[in-house]
Amino acid sequence: MKIGIIGAGNIGGTLARRFRELGHDVKIANSRGPQTLAEVANQTGAVPVAVADAVTDVELIVVTIPQARIPSLPGDLFADVPDDVVVVDTGNYYPRERDGRIGSIEEGVPESQWVAQQLDRPVIKAFNNIYAKRLGGAGKPGTERDRVALPVAGDDPNAKATVLKLIGELGFDGVDAGPLSESWRQQPGSPVYTADRDLEGVRQGLLDASRERTDAWRATPDSPGTYDAPR
Repeated sequence: MKIGIIGAGNIGGTLARRFRELGHDVKIANSRGPQTLAEVANQTGAVPVAVADAVTDVELIVVTIPQARIPSLPGDLFADVPDDVVVVDTGNYYPRERDGRIGSIEEGVPESQWVAQQLDRPVIKAFNNIYAKRLGGAGKPGTERDRVALPVAGDDPNAKATVLKLIGELGFDGVDAGPLSESWRQQPGSPVYTADRDLEGVRQGLLDASRERTDAWRATPDSPGTYDAPR
């Protein structure tokens, strides 16, 4: 596939490397420009490009930037992207550590539904519930048992099928987690978040999830702090 990645952090860099190892063509972009991505390019084999070029002539786009920075993406970024191009959101809302208060999410809008609203583009939520190190190294061949499973939520069955296929190539079992409106079941604080559960474990964890956001995942008047000192 031809894949564009917006965001060169832990998840973006890991996906770039793994997708290249699988033979996919990968372009990667960040907010600071392609001239800052030489090291990432050397480590992953992805081609550094400007953000606008990351969504051009590709079949799948991964948006993997901090939640609070989503509105800073160009408003017309997806205007000329064909409808059949899959857009994947890997993001999580970390109000106390990084993002500060985002009112709609605090009021109950699932994180990736909020992202879709900001982008004015349907998205598939995936790769958000696993640490980058595990994403890069925990995959197993499909013949092995007890593979780590990853949930995938979204409204377009064809787009979900594409992402589930990629997850299988990466060495994980994919789980259809329902529509994007149900993607809160895989948000931070849910039973499947960074739990490395197997197929049945993820299915059960999605069922056990509570929509109520706990205090650990809500902003305070002093948010944000840092990962070392959340506020």
